[in-house]
Parts: sequence; structure tokens; C-alpha cells
Amino acid sequence: MAELNAVALVCTLQSSPADSSSDLLALQILDRLSVHGIGGESIRLVDHDIRPGVRADEGDGDQWPAIRQEILASEILLIATPTWLGHMSSVAQRALERLDAELSHRDAAGRPAMTGKVAIVAVVGNEDGAHKIVADLFQGLNDIGFTIPAQGCAYWNGQAMGDTDYLDLPEQPAPVARTIDTLARNTAHLAQLLTRQRYPGGR
Repeated sequence: MAELNAVALVCTLQSSPADSSSDLLALQILDRLSVHGIGGESIRLVDHDIRPGVRADEGDGDQWPAIRQEILASEILLIATPTWLGHMSSVAQRALERLDAELSHRDAAGRPAMTGKVAIVAVVGNEDGAHKIVADLFQGLNDIGFTIPAQGCAYWNGQAMGDTDYLDLPEQPAPVARTIDTLARNTAHLAQLLTRQRYPGGR
């Protein structure tokens, strides 16, 4: 089995070292991926100076280029975001905007830089909206060149108008655990396949 790696972009609005439900769910997914021999790391984006824009490097102290290198060095990208007003966080939206630059970066065969990498998504929140956020993220990530595995998302929504966060739960809910297990298994399988046989090139 090829040695693969995953990088999780945690899009919480909470700076470290504050607790984060998005961070917890991302770490649980990375832990399950490790069962399939996939290494991983988590990057809390709000801890970095990521400039607005749609270029790979926006200059003037922009820290996205270093994060971009971590994505390029990995076969799997996980975006974990909280739900705010029914949408992904502004941090997640900025990550998508910065990834848009990869459509202009192509290899010798004409493939966009992220083609052949697998993307998965995790969403937490106290209100419904996870399906819409997953749909929005998957559409954008697929446009950029990522491949989406079957059942490639995990999410948890608390009671509407409630105040319990995912990290406040006494234990991981069984449905979430089962979903993560399926996500990890399918993601590892797809990443292995794409590593062995790349997409064909084009003009």
C-alpha cells in the first residue's frame, strides 16, 4: 500500500488554543484515516494570516503559500467547518477562494494542480444546514479538480436553537462514528486508486 497523507483545513472562527468542535471532528476523521495507513495533520486556518484573493500568493506576508504546499504534498484534503447562519464559515469560503488559483496551475499533461487528489468535508453546528454546506463545498472542490468519494462527508447538528456544541457531548454519537468509518474507508480506497492510476491528461 502506498504511503499517503491527508491535511485537514479547520475553518473554525476560534483561534488556538480555544476548543473547537470543527477541530475535534477533523481530528476524529484523521484518526480513523490512520487506521487505513494514512498520515495526517490539522491546520487551524484562523491562526494564520491568509490574505483575501484568488492567487496562489497574495504577497505582503500572506501565509497561504505554505499551507498550499502542505495541500500539494498530500493526497487527501479535509475541510472542516462550523455552520454560521446556515452557511460555511467565512474562513472556509476564503480557503475555497484561494484554492481557485489552482485552476491556473497545470502539470505537463495539462491537468490542474489538484487533479487526482481526494476531498472530503466535515460540518458541525447547532442548526440544520449541513447538507447545503457539503453541497457547496463539494461543488467548488470538484470544479478545482478534487475527486469526491462516495459518502465523503461527516456532520453533526445539535438541537435547533440549542446551545450544546459537538465538543460538549460526553461521547461520540454512534451514527457519527459509523459515518466517519465509512468516510475513511472510501476515502482511503479512492486515494489509493488515484495514486496508482492518474487521470488522463488533455490539452
